[in-house]
Amino acid sequence: MRPRKGSSAVCSRCISLPPDTTSLPERRFEFIPFWGFLVFLLYSMRRVSCPRCQTVVVEEVPWGDGKRTLTRAYMLFLARWARRLSWKETAEAFRTSWDKVFDVVEHVVTFGLEHRVFSQIDAIGVDEIQYAKGHKYLTLVYQIDLDVTRLLWVGRERTIESFRGFFNVIGDELASKIVFVCSDMWEPYLKVIREKCSEALHILDRFHIVAKMNKALDEVRAGESRRMASEGLAPVLKKSRWLLLKREQNLKTEQRFRLRDLLRYNLKTVRAYTSQGSVSATLGI
Repeated sequence: MRPRKGSSAVCSRCISLPPDTTSLPERRFEFIPFWGFLVFLLYSMRRVSCPRCQTVVVEEVPWGDGKRTLTRAYMLFLARWARRLSWKETAEAFRTSWDKVFDVVEHVVTFGLEHRVFSQIDAIGVDEIQYAKGHKYLTLVYQIDLDVTRLLWVGRERTIESFRGFFNVIGDELASKIVFVCSDMWEPYLKVIREKCSEALHILDRFHIVAKMNKALDEVRAGESRRMASEGLAPVLKKSRWLLLKREQNLKTEQRFRLRDLLRYNLKTVRAYTSQGSVSATLGI
């Protein structure tokens, strides 16, 4: 490629048009592959002496970014594929290197963070993801409005301090306008939500509600089973753990009959089981 005849080079710092320019050796820019063929743009960059910046810099070109050898279009192309494939698979598919894919993703994410705008946020979702062995977690905060779904923030670990970092970024004024918060029942998250979004409607993850109810039911069963054994009563709760924790539709025929017989006893475990069923039916879980 050659510059248009009579065109002026653009200063890459202030975007002005300095008059003094000199040509540099030809550079090669990688473009999006076409039908499996690698495509390169060859261009001799121009050095400009900018009186406004009072320095000598390389010109601004619309397809490139600084000293990167990949064009802007190719960087966005690779970044989109890196969301669908692993970075290694992306590099292999388009015959580039893992380091270039990493650099592209880092560049795109940095650009997005620098130009991120926090407008009105009505609903957020909080979750964690394990990124390495040994209980290594990241805290993820999403915006889940009806017309906007996006990742807002990522913090290392799933602690109170980590989650507070999100509210430090958006500020108290924006946090006070949040209407809905969806999360699991991890205690550090619950504490920060009570502190920062006390007026918001807090929607809990159904899976964790069921897990908490099952844990409470199992504790009641185990305690009552030990009490009955110490008092010399019939071990009617023996081997009944999964009988009570399984969904009724997943029970085998013999288990259904045994459960029916067990529910005839006036036990704390039976009352806890029926209460759990009422709550589950009310919540639709």
